[in-house]
Amino acid sequence: MEEKKFDKQSMIGFLLIGAILLFMLWQNQPTEEELAAEKAKQEQVEAAKTSPLAAEPSEKAETAVPQDDSLALERYKSTLGSFAYSATLPSATDDVTEIENEVLALKVSNKGGFITEARLKNFKSYDSVPVYLIKDGNTRFNLSFSTSDNRTLNSENMYFEPTLSKEGENHVLSMKLKVSDSEYLEYRYTLKPDDYMMGFGIKTTGLQNLMNTSQPVNLDWELKGYRHAKSISYENRYTRLTYEYEDGSHDKLGQSGDDDAIETDVNWFNFRQHFFSSILLTDQPFEKVTFTSNNLVEDEEIDTLFTKQYGAKMALKPVNGELNYAMDFYYGPTDYQILNNYDRDIDEAMPLGWGIFGVINKYVIIPFFNFLITYFPAGIAIILLTISMKLLLSPVQYKQYLSQAKMKVLRPEINEINEKYADNAMKKQQETMKVYSKAGASPLSGCLPGLLQIPVFYALFTFFPSAFALRHKSFLWADDLSSYDKIADLPFHIPFYGDHVSLFPILASIAIFIYMTMTTGQSMQQTQQPGMPNMKFLMYLSPIMMLFFFNNYASGLSLYYFISNLITIGIMLVIKNFILDEDRIHAKIATAKAKPKKQNRFSKKFSEMMEQAEKQQKNK
Repeated sequence: MEEKKFDKQSMIGFLLIGAILLFMLWQNQPTEEELAAEKAKQEQVEAAKTSPLAAEPSEKAETAVPQDDSLALERYKSTLGSFAYSATLPSATDDVTEIENEVLALKVSNKGGFITEARLKNFKSYDSVPVYLIKDGNTRFNLSFSTSDNRTLNSENMYFEPTLSKEGENHVLSMKLKVSDSEYLEYRYTLKPDDYMMGFGIKTTGLQNLMNTSQPVNLDWELKGYRHAKSISYENRYTRLTYEYEDGSHDKLGQSGDDDAIETDVNWFNFRQHFFSSILLTDQPFEKVTFTSNNLVEDEEIDTLFTKQYGAKMALKPVNGELNYAMDFYYGPTDYQILNNYDRDIDEAMPLGWGIFGVINKYVIIPFFNFLITYFPAGIAIILLTISMKLLLSPVQYKQYLSQAKMKVLRPEINEINEKYADNAMKKQQETMKVYSKAGASPLSGCLPGLLQIPVFYALFTFFPSAFALRHKSFLWADDLSSYDKIADLPFHIPFYGDHVSLFPILASIAIFIYMTMTTGQSMQQTQQPGMPNMKFLMYLSPIMMLFFFNNYASGLSLYYFISNLITIGIMLVIKNFILDEDRIHAKIATAKAKPKKQNRFSKKFSEMMEQAEKQQKNK
């Protein structure tokens, strides 16, 4: 009986203990919120592993190793050697240090010691979100070096110790990757008040016996540029990697597709994202840099987050076994006035045109437009700029139209010559030149004034897409003069045109068509010369090209073309109706033809050559 009673009591006890354990397990099971959080965490981990910028480290980053855990420390030393000390510090976490001024907010991670977030405080993207140049793992910054015990280490996988201080009004952040308190690799950031340029230095202290300087020391920086504009294809057209050599010359990688280059003696390079720039400058030129640029935009139809992925691999040169590079980072707008103020030639990163075109932009158009936009709204400033340029060039245009008027008066005689010598091209050319010479007219006299306008025309063409001052400035129906002025959406996508309708390109196309009718239309009345372009085709082609290719361009540029052609049409009408008298021109030409005209040496020589050629042709 006692044994049965004991067995019964034991069974009851076991059941009670089991019930208690089941209750405790049920009580401590994760909630739905905790399960969701854990799932999100795992997704982030997997996303990080598959990220295009995810590093392929040669050593595994681990969490902090307690200093009293000698076994773990030794295990970590087998990977990092002397640098295992950095994992024993309290700073061996993924924490970040924030530094900011009036225009720039930065986050610097303990892991890797580099900037993991850069926000421009005064600007918004096209969708009204803050402008981030660095965020959510779109960058990679790594110093790769070899040690004296034959290890290859990557700074991006190791932990730096942050120390934040102030030097006057400057914020100074020292990030040290320590071997000991007196031996370390240091990244030093110095942020000044109200400045987009930040001092940056790389320096080693006491590592001359630990680093194997006979092996390459490379600094890698990769960056995927975020989209900031409505038209990603238009933004990507002006998103480009540019750089400067030690001798002051400049170069760039290809704008479309993928490109790479190996360059020497580089002063600075810019991961330009149209209106925003991420620039690394160095006081001691990089002896060798490998640049890469990969296009991430397929077409306008695909909603793409990034424009291009940039890469720069810089070879650093230790001196006496130590590194000591004084550099600067610039995170800010691609604004000529701001970039030019630094006196480091970084304004050359802007696509303002080469040679005379860039000179006109820098010393005429940009200063004048900045003056106008100080006192007038952006749209009115564009109109005033256009009027000023047209008035400045009006004497040239007068010469051009005067030549056209003379050619119109001579047209009946030219037509007679064409009919008379239809089968003799050489004689026809000779007689035509005689008529022009006696009348004091020349087809070139109409072309030369047009050529003089090209530098200004092209300078303005490159100015408007780069004019940062137009960003988010509205005018009439255009809510942003640096982007297209959509008035309607299309239910489909048209190649080269897009999925919307912009109004300013339509108005500009109409104005161009009227102008071409007034100029090219006159030439069409002449007999079409063999080998000459079909003028009627050109008259229709130019407006169509404007309509298609400018639908996604900055509306400020289309506004300029519209106003410019309106003014040109007005000037031509004024010249024709109030300034030039065709009857008087005809009388002057008749008088000039009646007078014996002494040929200059060139004309005489040209006539002799034509006569000789004609004789040779007859002999054949």
